[in-house]
Amino acid sequence: MDLPTVWFLLIAVLFTGYFVLEGFDFGVGILLPVLGRDDRERRVLINTIGPVWDGNEVWLITAVGALFAAFPAWYASLLSGFYLPLLLVLLALIFRGVAFEYRHKRPDPRWKARWDLAIFLGSLLPAAIWGVLLGNLLRGVPLDARGDHTGGLLDLLNPYALLGGATTTALFVTHGAVFLALKTTGEIRVRAGRLAARAAGATAAVTAAFLAASLTLRHTPAAVALAAAAGLALAGTLAASRVRREGWAFTGTAAAIGLTVATLFAALFPTVLPSTADPAGTLTVANAASSPYTLTVMTWVAAFFTPVVLGYQGWTYWVFRKRIGIGNIPR
Repeated sequence: MDLPTVWFLLIAVLFTGYFVLEGFDFGVGILLPVLGRDDRERRVLINTIGPVWDGNEVWLITAVGALFAAFPAWYASLLSGFYLPLLLVLLALIFRGVAFEYRHKRPDPRWKARWDLAIFLGSLLPAAIWGVLLGNLLRGVPLDARGDHTGGLLDLLNPYALLGGATTTALFVTHGAVFLALKTTGEIRVRAGRLAARAAGATAAVTAAFLAASLTLRHTPAAVALAAAAGLALAGTLAASRVRREGWAFTGTAAAIGLTVATLFAALFPTVLPSTADPAGTLTVANAASSPYTLTVMTWVAAFFTPVVLGYQGWTYWVFRKRIGIGNIPR
C-alpha cells in the first residue's frame, strides 16, 4: 500500500471519528429544547457533553490539517467549492462554543434563552450541512481541467445531497438521544430513551434511502458490505432502545454513523473529488497527493502523536463516565 492510499485511509478515519464523537454532541444540542423542560434540565443536558465537546472537535481540526498537508489539491478544490457552507459551519461552531461558556454568566431567563437558541442552531446547522457536503463529495462538483471549482451554491443543493443532510441530522439526533439515555438519570433518562426508540426507525429508513442512492452513484464491494453493516447496526440500535439497553444502543448508533461515513469513502476511492463538468478535472489519490517526502514525514509524526492523543481522550471519557441528573445541579 503506497503512502497516498495510507493517508486517504487515515483522513477517512479522522472524519469518521469526528462524526461519531461530535455526532452525539450535535444531537444533544438539537434536543436541548425538546428534552430540557426547564433550566435545570437543560443544564443537565449541557453538562453531559461539557467535558468532551471541545475535545471532539479536535478530530475535525486534525482531519482538515491532514487533508491540507497530504492532499493540497483536494483541500484547495474542497474549500473553494464548499466555501460558503463551510463558513456557515465554522460560524455555527463558534457561536455554539461561546454559548456553552456564556450561558451561565447571568441568571436572566431571556439571556439563557438566547444562548440556548445559539446551542440549538449551532448544532442543527452543522449536522445538516455536513450531510450535504458528504453527498456532494461522492456525487462530485463542477471542476474544470485544472481542478478549479466552476459551480455555485445552488449546485450543492441537489436532491441527493439534501437527502444526505437529512440522514446526518437524523443519525445525530438518534445518537444524541441514546447518549442522553446513557448519561442521565431519572425522568430525563426515561424521556431520552423513549425518543431514541421512536427516532431509530425513522433514522433507519432515511439512512437506508441515502445509502441506496449512494451505491447507485458509485459502488465497490467494500462499500456494499459497509452499507449492509450500517443497516444491521441501526437495526441493533432499534432493538436495544426498545429494551432500554442504552450501552448497546449507543454502540449501535456509533457504528451506524461510522459505517455510513466509511461507505462513502469506500465508494469514492481511488477518486477523492469527481468532476461533473470536465472529467479531466477529477481529482484522485494519485494526482492530488503531496510529495513522497512530505507524506513520509507526516507518517512518522502521526505514528508518534496519535497514540498520545487517543490515550488522553480515552482517559477524559473514563474520568467523566458517570451519569448525572437533576440532583447534581444546584438551584
